[in-house]
Amino acid sequence: MTQQAVEGSLPARRPLRADAAQNRARLLSVAYEAFAELGIGAPVDEIARRAGVGAGTVYRHFPTKEQLFLAVVMDRVDHILARAEEVLRTEPAGEAFFTFFTEVIDQAAVDHGLSDALESSGVELPEVEDRFRGVSKELVERAQRAGTLRADLVPDDVKFLLKACFAAQRYLEDQSRAAFLTSVVLDGMRTCGAVGRTGPSDGL
Repeated sequence: MTQQAVEGSLPARRPLRADAAQNRARLLSVAYEAFAELGIGAPVDEIARRAGVGAGTVYRHFPTKEQLFLAVVMDRVDHILARAEEVLRTEPAGEAFFTFFTEVIDQAAVDHGLSDALESSGVELPEVEDRFRGVSKELVERAQRAGTLRADLVPDDVKFLLKACFAAQRYLEDQSRAAFLTSVVLDGMRTCGAVGRTGPSDGL
């Protein structure tokens, strides 16, 4: 599905009353858990049951399951990017990149069911890719200016390294080994002598 199709399938957002906004947020939270657990095939009736509402309430907010699914995806994107902005505001310039990189990997362990559902749905979200690229660029450049991140890394390199860490986390039965490999990637991105380097865990 193209970006235009995605935009056309999402209902126009109008200001909601406080109770309606709370209901919508509750539905998104429950639907996120259902899609992460059951994939794109999660029934609307099951989502409604978990939320403690009737299916009609779900359809009032999201006329189709596709619209609900896309709203869940965009809600997760908004949460992740909001966290990136918080890290940029609150973390030291040299460590914000590494904090966010680590948190994204940790969150991927929780979100992998949703990621699988998104992949199987065929939905393409180039706007989301652009938003992540912008945040990644700022994190990378700030860490490089602070001298903690290798100067020869570019945001696309970071994207591929993240995917490698996701794969290790997803497919290795020994999660301590996946964590070790992530630490190797993190250490490899740091400049020589930068504070914060982590060595292999005992016994690995």
